[in-house]
This record gives sequence, structure tokens and C-alpha cells, in this order.
Amino acid sequence: MSDSRDRRAPSKAWGGRFTKAAAAELERFSASIHFDRRLYREDLQGSLAHARMLERQGILTEPEARELERGLHAIDREFSEGTFVIDPSAEDIHMNIERRLFELVGDVAGKLHSGRSRNDQVATDFVLWMRQGIRNVRAALLELRSALLERAELEVDVVLPGYTHLQRAQPVRLAHHWLAHFEALLRDDGRLRDAHNRMDRCPLGSGALAGSTLPLDRDSTARELGFAGPTRNSLDSVGARDLALELLSALSILAVHLSRICEELVLWNSSEFGFIEMDDAFATGSSLMPQKKNPDVAELIRGKSGRVVGNLVSLLMTLKGLTLAYNRDLQEDKEPVFDSVDTVQSSLEILAPTIRTLSVRRDRMAQAAADPLLIATDLAEHLVLQGVPFRTAHHVVGDIVGHAARSGRGLDSLTREELLGFHPCLDLNPAQFFSVERSLEAREAQGSPARKNVERALVTARRANENVAQELAALEVPTGPADEAHSPD
Repeated sequence: MSDSRDRRAPSKAWGGRFTKAAAAELERFSASIHFDRRLYREDLQGSLAHARMLERQGILTEPEARELERGLHAIDREFSEGTFVIDPSAEDIHMNIERRLFELVGDVAGKLHSGRSRNDQVATDFVLWMRQGIRNVRAALLELRSALLERAELEVDVVLPGYTHLQRAQPVRLAHHWLAHFEALLRDDGRLRDAHNRMDRCPLGSGALAGSTLPLDRDSTARELGFAGPTRNSLDSVGARDLALELLSALSILAVHLSRICEELVLWNSSEFGFIEMDDAFATGSSLMPQKKNPDVAELIRGKSGRVVGNLVSLLMTLKGLTLAYNRDLQEDKEPVFDSVDTVQSSLEILAPTIRTLSVRRDRMAQAAADPLLIATDLAEHLVLQGVPFRTAHHVVGDIVGHAARSGRGLDSLTREELLGFHPCLDLNPAQFFSVERSLEAREAQGSPARKNVERALVTARRANENVAQELAALEVPTGPADEAHSPD
């Protein structure tokens, strides 16, 4: 009978080269298990695919491969049931799983690492995790766009001022405003889709940096893990992290878009605007002032966007001075990605019901949009249609606005004779011309807020959401490590 110590995993991956154990301080400083434990499912997926490939290539016997599969599935069940015991001294999730595999199946566990390094192992685990993370974020983003679309369908006839420089500019339909945010978030989905598409190459089999002398079949492993194929360069496979940067960049842009939406909600919810009121379920009170109802959801999302952008900058700075291939600095890639995915996903998941349940004060919006000054540009464009150069028309209308302001009157209270005094082409009825509804319906150019344009945009938005929903359904993958078809259990 062999010594029982042979059935335990080595304490460190670097084996017999060292004559001293690592200092306790080094173990604590270099450990990543406190955050990379999240990769357990992906690590098991990769290990199962690797074991099956090794069997097909004759590197493992069939009984050895079945025993490894049995142990890996048992570990997966332990994680699912919450009984897997994390050993902090085992440094990372990969060594924790290997340690447990030795305990479950014995020496054959040592054969699983044939033809792979922790470098390509962790790169594979990470890209698998990011792919699933993108799918989760896109699903939550779809839900937020659906919330905006629902509001837009309800509020086609609600009018409010559009703003530039935070000053009332021109009237728009509230539906048009919601759909503006919809468009930005749809582009965010496209960026996430692009990032996912570029994650279609599997690093497994790249080894530490130069592959392996073993006859590995990287194509079959890649296909089993859901990739289009293997990566094309082993150095790039283990040393590059631009895929993580691209994801962080897409998430940062998305977080900024969420922050802009939330800034509007904060403003609109204020007494000064009074355009909306948050539902009680998505607002908070004050510990001192009983009258307060605070838009904390919007404020928190606005604040968290800074963290997401900071995570991008953090990884950019980590990578900028690194040579090929693997450097231990790359351990710093996971925490910013994990945090950004979590932060953006949770922000999306809370913002969707916040928007769905808020109350719109149509009267306050309509009152703000009723200022005839918001239609001053229409007057200039009326002159353009009469053949007046726009710069001249702009100057004429500026004179009219100044005249109305000095006399303390609105543009709609001026007489036809007064307008004709500024230009002979202004023979019109001011009360009819300075109508919000007339102004909106005159804006017929594609992408403008006339009713027919908004209704067409709603149809397009619904179709876009349906397409994304179908795409995400086709991307669904099993959440477990792999099927247990070969497992004797």
C-alpha cells in the first residue's frame, strides 16, 4: 500500500524545485481564493472538457477519465450544496479543486493537469465567466429597455420641454425622451454583443506560454466548451487581457448612460421640477426630516458609475507596462471585472422597476412645455420657408423675443401687426402658431417627435428588443460544469 501522503495534492503547484515552504506572509499576500472562488463552475467545466480530450488522445485511459469525471461531478455537487470546504492555504480556486480531487480519486488526479498550465486554465475560466456575465448583463439591460419602452407606449401624448444647457429649449413628447435613452442602451447592448463575439476563442491548451509537446486536440476542447475554436497564439492566449478591458469599457459606457438617466430622475423628482414622483417602494425617507422622500436608487446608481469607470482605469494601468506572456500582475484582472459586472447588473435590475413604478405629473410637464419661447425656432424656420436666409431669420426672431421680454409678454400674446413690423413674411396668427401640438406635428423629419415618427420608433424598438431576446435565448448555456453522461454516478 502506498503512503497516504501520495493521495494528497501537493501543497503548491511549483512542486519540488523549492526546499522551503512559502512564508505565511507570502501565502496571505498572493492568495486569490477570496475572490476567484467565483470561477469554480468554469474551472470544473474546463477540467471536464480537458479530461475527455486527454482520453480521446490516449493520454488518459478510459477508467482514469471516468474516475476524474466522477470526482469533478462530486465537487460540483459539493459546491451546489454548500459543503465544499475552502482551504485558504491552497491559494486559489484551481488548487482548491485539485486538492479536493486528490482526496476523492487519489493519484489519478495528478494526471488531469497534463498538457495545461494554470496560465491557460485561468485564462479559459475567466473568459467563460465573462461570456456568462455578458449574457446576464444583456438580459438585465433588455429588461430596462423594456421598462423604457412600456413608459414610452403609455406616454406618447405627454409633452415636456427638451433641455440644452439645462435650460428649456424645445417641446418634445415624453415617449420621444424615453426612446432617446432606449437608443443609447441599445448601442450598449451592441457593444456587449461585440465583446462576447470576440470571446469566441478558447485559450485551453496554450500551456504556460508555448503550448505542449503532448498531442492535444484543442479544437475538440474548444467546441465542447462552446467556443468557435481555439486561440491562435499561445503567448497571446495567456498574456492578453484586452477582452477584459473591452468588457470593462462597454460596462463603463453603460454605467455612464445609467448615471445620466438617474441624474434626470433626481432632477425631475425635485420640488423645483416636480415632473415625477418615485414609488414608495423605490424611495427612502430621512432619519431627521419626516417630510422627505429621497430618490436614493437613482443617486446610488449615479454614484456607482464612478466605481465602474475606476475599474476600467485600474486594469488599464495594470496592463500598460507588462511584457508577454503571463505576469502575476494579471491576477489583478478579476476583481475589477467581477465588481463591474455585479455593479452594472444590480443597477439595471433595480432601475427597471424604479422606472416602471414612478408616477409622471403630466400637468407639470405640460405647464413647463407651454412657454411660447420654446417655439421661437419654429418662427425662424417659418421665415426660412419664405426664402429668408436662416442667419437673417435668427436675428429677426431674436429681436422679437427681446421685444416680448421687455414688454413682459409671451410670444403668443403678440399681434399679427407687431410681427409684421419685424418682417413682412410674418403674416400669421400668433395664438395658432405658438401651439405646442402644432409645433410637434410639424417636426416630421425622421427621428423627430411628431406622433407618427414616435409611433414608428415604438414599433422599431419593440422589434429590436424581440431580436435581442431571441438572440439571448439562443446563447443560453448549462449552468453546471457539463453533462454527467459519462459519470458512473
